[in-house]
Amino acid sequence: MFKYFPTNYVWNLSVDLAIEMGAKMGEIEEMCSQLQDAALKPDAEGTRAFRTAWERMGDKLVDLAHEDESRNRLLSAGEKYNRAATYYLTCERLQSHGSPGRAELYSRFLDAFAKGVKLTAENCERVEIPYKDTYLTALYVRPEGSTGRAPVLVQVNGLDSTKEMKYRVGLPQMLARRGVGSLIVDQPGTGEALRLQGLHAVHDSEQWATPVVDWLETRDDIDARRIGMEGISLGGYYCPRAVAFEPRFACGVVWGANHDWRDVQKKRLDREGSFPVPHYWEHVRWVWGAKDMDEFMRIAENVHLDGILDRIRVPFLVTHGEKDSQIPLAWAHRTYEQLINSPKRELKIFTKREGGVQHSSFDNPANAGSYIADWVAETLSGRTSV
Repeated sequence: MFKYFPTNYVWNLSVDLAIEMGAKMGEIEEMCSQLQDAALKPDAEGTRAFRTAWERMGDKLVDLAHEDESRNRLLSAGEKYNRAATYYLTCERLQSHGSPGRAELYSRFLDAFAKGVKLTAENCERVEIPYKDTYLTALYVRPEGSTGRAPVLVQVNGLDSTKEMKYRVGLPQMLARRGVGSLIVDQPGTGEALRLQGLHAVHDSEQWATPVVDWLETRDDIDARRIGMEGISLGGYYCPRAVAFEPRFACGVVWGANHDWRDVQKKRLDREGSFPVPHYWEHVRWVWGAKDMDEFMRIAENVHLDGILDRIRVPFLVTHGEKDSQIPLAWAHRTYEQLINSPKRELKIFTKREGGVQHSSFDNPANAGSYIADWVAETLSGRTSV
């Protein structure tokens, strides 16, 4: 794990994720060299300083992109918008719910991301999926070199990630090269669903997973018999739950098993394990729509997989980093052990040898991501070679 801030796990997590999303080391140094003292301060004061430095870099890149656009250098402009979006999102993610200017910063992030994708002509389309009386937003990445109906992997967030983060880290691009499409969803409790629509997380993830499958079945470029699902971090709970109750999924993958999130919360109350974001308890109450800690802990009692996984009758891959400091490795073994009716179950622990030993392999997702992409391609009849 790259530790720019020796004593601040949450900030190191954010920097490492930004690197995987395309941040440049020179820009990281410019932003972070001024933050060493701030990294030691309480959450509120420290995250304000973090936001100032990272937002300033994003603003500078947007200004430079405007200059490129004025000279019709659109590819260069798009690259700068893409990095600006990464920096905006990185600092937005660390702010407390309702902090002044957070909503406006998120809006600027969405705008920069959209401009960057458009100007660089990336294989990435924003789509809207009907859900109850509103919709869910997602990014659709088409498989490369495919004709006719192709397989697709639905990918869902964890507690604090967004569809754009998952897109930038690279699994959708790995899958596209293997002939598998991607649908990266901001499900309730994450991304646009939470920030713009007020859709809170629900423990019964099939509520929103089923409409996603319904929507995919309407597309003439998707093979409805080859729709899989992957979930990262808290998605390691959402995904198995959805696959268990939505039989149309053809396979499932967790990138970081999260078998018993209620237990994780109880231990975090005792300061066991690392927190993924500052203002953690405020954040989880926002995600789940809980008015206080008592209500949140009552909700968390439902967020476990015991008594559910024997419903899964499709191939399933469970992955975990051997040194995950957020979710104990034991929960990966528990998930695997309870997949008793899966015809093709696999437990893959990422070790120091291949890297990706931290939570959901954020410290080095390249080899872990390719392992997952190969397994999905093999399972959904994609390809693993050119």
